[in-house]
Amino acid sequence: MLATLTRRADFLAAARAGRAGTPGFLLQARKRREDEADPTITRVGFTCSRKVGNAVARNRAKRRLRAVARDVLAHGGRPGWDYVLIGRAGTTATRPFDSLVTDLECALRRVHRPGTSRT
Repeated sequence: MLATLTRRADFLAAARAGRAGTPGFLLQARKRREDEADPTITRVGFTCSRKVGNAVARNRAKRRLRAVARDVLAHGGRPGWDYVLIGRAGTTATRPFDSLVTDLECALRRVHRPGTSRT
């Protein structure tokens, strides 16, 4: 089950954890402590800075990131983990959707590689 990150503290905690860059976006991921939230839920957050473009471009990029997360994290995300997808200027909104899906699958493999997770 996917839940959405809403608290700034959760985004900041993910920023201090593991990350994997892709051509379409940056993925930040961290394993939550057991006392933080329901360990059976995968949480995901999305952000796009003004570098991505005006409000229309940022909203489009976030919509695409949400769609990719629904497709990939529903089966590829791990329960008890927080993921933050950060849009990239010029590419998140225009990159082919199949490429974004491939980017997220690749980024998840890199983040979950043994010995690379920081909490």
